[in-house]
Amino acid sequence: METQLARAKTVSKSTSKLSSKTLKNVLTISLFIAPALIVYIVYVLYPIVSTFIYSLYDWDGSSAGTFVGLHNYLNLLGDSIFWTSLTNNTWVVLTSVFVQIPLGLIMALMLFAPIKGIRFFSSVYFFPFLMSTVAIGLLWVFMYDPINGVINKFINLFGFENIAWLSEANTALIAVLIVVVWQFAPFYMILFKAAIVGIPEELYEAANIDGANALRKFFHITLPLLMPTIVSSSILAIVGSLKAFDIFYVMTGGGPNHGTELLGTYMFKQAFINFNMGYASAIAFVMFFIALVVTILILIMDFYRKKKGAY
Repeated sequence: METQLARAKTVSKSTSKLSSKTLKNVLTISLFIAPALIVYIVYVLYPIVSTFIYSLYDWDGSSAGTFVGLHNYLNLLGDSIFWTSLTNNTWVVLTSVFVQIPLGLIMALMLFAPIKGIRFFSSVYFFPFLMSTVAIGLLWVFMYDPINGVINKFINLFGFENIAWLSEANTALIAVLIVVVWQFAPFYMILFKAAIVGIPEELYEAANIDGANALRKFFHITLPLLMPTIVSSSILAIVGSLKAFDIFYVMTGGGPNHGTELLGTYMFKQAFINFNMGYASAIAFVMFFIALVVTILILIMDFYRKKKGAY
């Protein structure tokens, strides 16, 4: 009986020590993550929640707003400019995923080619990403000038007439998308370059022994090992494309006739030109919701890809 009591006291003491140690660990961990958590709540969670709350009001940004519930969202459903903006954003997303990322991968692969002066090319490739977006926008506006622009001067050499690139609805969006690809493809080039450097050289040596050519090595070694980077790049491209604003606003202002209008530019006009903050908040929350849903879908697809062992 005394032995059992002694064992019970020992277990109780050890449990108490373990609980005390666990509590200290929890407090220590909480202390370290508290600064980052506070920043995340203040600058990420709070703006998301407040944006949704503002979207439920008819509010001009200064006076007291009037609660209208989901009226702003219902208005969006019948707003033709909103749907045009969403369509244009979709084109930006598709261009970013299916043009920017493959181009960035090709540029990264070229950096590993046995070419003289490859370091110079590496700097030249990355230069557009380092420039100010406003400077890039103004530079390309001059290049697209319908009379004295470099691009029209070039196509004149082949017998083509001048094109008003940014003034015609059927060319303005394509013209700006070319600039977007030119600016951001180097960013993905750097991501892929870093990922390629991390691939073990032994895998390529084994492939050489097996007689694999460059194409087989790319599809059976490089591409499968780059899939995590491709998934991350796709998420960055989609989220970045959905919140695109600056380059479009500088080059076209959303025109002509809303031909290059995006959710970001339309939200800006509603908020700071029409002073319809509630409606602008509804547009902003829709942007967030779309980005969240698409990101979750990509992560789910990547999870099942890993589960099946496919690349």
